[in-house]
Amino acid sequence: MSIPRRTRSIPRLTRRRASHLFTDDTGAATAEYAIATMAAVAFAGLLVVIMRSDEVRGILTDLVRRALTVA
Repeated sequence: MSIPRRTRSIPRLTRRRASHLFTDDTGAATAEYAIATMAAVAFAGLLVVIMRSDEVRGILTDLVRRALTVA
């Protein structure tokens, strides 16, 4: 099987770099941390919105009052 003309003309170093484009995972952990941080911030923002609602505030206030008056 012969190598196509185009491939033969590419220097060996360039082919080696091209083969690493899809196998090199340098920086993957940093990207994963960034995605996880963004998800955590979005979840925290959602919790803030939920906790600010009057219904949730009333439920929590009632829960604390019950816990303190059971004694």
